[in-house]
Amino acid sequence: MSDVSSKQIVNETQRRRRELLNKLPSDCVVVIPASREVVRSRDTHFAFRQDSDFFYLTGIQEPNAVLVLAPSHKYQELLFVLPKDPLQEVWHGRRLGCEQAQALSGVDRAYELDQLEPQLLQILNGQQSLYFAFDQHPEHEAMLRRLCKQLADTPKRAKTAPQALCDIRPLLHQMRLIKSPFEQQQMRTAADISAQGMIRAMEITQPGRYEYQIAAELEYVFKWAGAAGPAYGIICGGGENACILHYTENSAPLRDGDLLLIDAGAEYAGYAGDISRTFPVNGVFSQAQRDVYELVLRAQEAVLAAIKPGSSLPELTNIYLRELTIGLLELGVLSGNLTDNLASQACRKYLIHGLGHWLGLDVHDVGYYDEQGTPTKFVAGMVFTVEPGLYFAPDDDSVPAQYRGIGVRIEDDILVTATGYENLTASVPKQIDDIEALMAAAQAKREAKREASSLDQASSLRQNMTEVG
Repeated sequence: MSDVSSKQIVNETQRRRRELLNKLPSDCVVVIPASREVVRSRDTHFAFRQDSDFFYLTGIQEPNAVLVLAPSHKYQELLFVLPKDPLQEVWHGRRLGCEQAQALSGVDRAYELDQLEPQLLQILNGQQSLYFAFDQHPEHEAMLRRLCKQLADTPKRAKTAPQALCDIRPLLHQMRLIKSPFEQQQMRTAADISAQGMIRAMEITQPGRYEYQIAAELEYVFKWAGAAGPAYGIICGGGENACILHYTENSAPLRDGDLLLIDAGAEYAGYAGDISRTFPVNGVFSQAQRDVYELVLRAQEAVLAAIKPGSSLPELTNIYLRELTIGLLELGVLSGNLTDNLASQACRKYLIHGLGHWLGLDVHDVGYYDEQGTPTKFVAGMVFTVEPGLYFAPDDDSVPAQYRGIGVRIEDDILVTATGYENLTASVPKQIDDIEALMAAAQAKREAKREASSLDQASSLRQNMTEVG
């Protein structure tokens, strides 16, 4: 649950809608639907998650609603919501209704959902362009095309349909790419809660526990701290499971001598955190694990040092590839000279994924990575992940035996500032000495607790024997 006030949310969503309207022609209509509930099995549903574009423009979490923006209409901002219904609300929870939906979103007017089509027929008449998200909400897209056809088929041209159907996402998603100060604060909180969970995971990990137990502790911390829950399926991969990038089975026991790779983040006020850390199950890195881990960390540190306004992900990727290639040659994983290996990008066999991605309302957030072949340059307010990794399959004979089955990823959430960057997840240890110290302290606490419990039991037994005697 976000601790921001409803007034802050209204001010922010009104500002966003005004910004979008200012980018659009006056003779257009924009239609943005909310998400619908999705059946999980028979008469139960998956947990509802709002459409990110709709939430960005309204702050409303209710299903089935529709936002309509019409610059030339007497009400430029209209919201259509489910009607109040005491019986449905007893079974399924409270509905906002028109009055509360209008107050929470700050739109000009709110109507019950059954007024959507009649109102749209009037609003669309005579407008030049209709904007919506292509192929994202099939039922609403079919309805809009049907209404446009109905207007176009009106006898004697008494009414006119929009002549252009346009995808709203390119324009809207470029807006979402730059986070406002309000959004930055929500993302700091999401990152902080994510960090609390990751630190707790390090503290409780020990041989004999299961991957799913660590995942459960993460989710517990996220929710206890005020997040809605995980922003995506938690990845807890012990041993060679770390070499499966989106491993979410989380069913294996954690073995002494293995590494555990966790990729997890909390969703707070709609915004995602996204952290990866890799650490030893028993609290101490072996020499082979140190070799791989230090290489990945060195690559991340080199990338972070180059982040500033005007740089770009391709520039950072070149730094990343160079550092990994140098390190892999040192470890004997690659052979030959640096120039040839860089030219062939030989290291990509072992890193698989890219350096990072945009982060925001979606964990893989929207916005162009390049425009017409030109890489997007960083500007203050962009948030993205930096997540170098190396993955050596257990059966890969091209890798020295001591490194096979090792997977390492280190990921932080980065906000571009006017002068450089802010690491939103810097509180989670990633230096080897710091990780080992944290895990050793947690192990010492467990042992002290067990010892105290044993002393209590022994004392209680002596007391009982004295009383019996």
